[in-house]
Amino acid sequence: MNHSFILKAEWDGGRNSQGTIEAGQLKTAISIPKEMGGPGIGTNPDEMLLGAAATCYLITLAAMMERGGLPVERLSLESEGIVDVTNNVFTYVSITHKPYIVLKAEAGEKDVEHALRLAEKAESSCMISRAVAGNVALSTVPRVEKA
Repeated sequence: MNHSFILKAEWDGGRNSQGTIEAGQLKTAISIPKEMGGPGIGTNPDEMLLGAAATCYLITLAAMMERGGLPVERLSLESEGIVDVTNNVFTYVSITHKPYIVLKAEAGEKDVEHALRLAEKAESSCMISRAVAGNVALSTVPRVEKA
């Protein structure tokens, strides 16, 4: 069974112009980021790739922990994308996910170990991670604590 996602885009001019995209619940302005010589209006492909990878990872991890019966109190994530610029060629080099998992106070040491394993496994289970694997280095640096 296939799922189709449609994105519509409008662009106002040349390289340093701006545009808009709309896909389902996503509607935003787009341009090249200031760091890359653009106007920095709205979001950009680099942030969107990082956002896709991070949200996919986070949702995958949450589902895995729920299925695993882990007593999760709180789950948050910080992700970092690194883009290299060499000879005016932009290359997305790596994405690192840093999940912060807080388990309920009654969680045991086995729960902590299970959460750490799932934090690693979620990376290879995420559809976006699988799509970019081999082109972008992916890593996970989880932190698990008890409330």
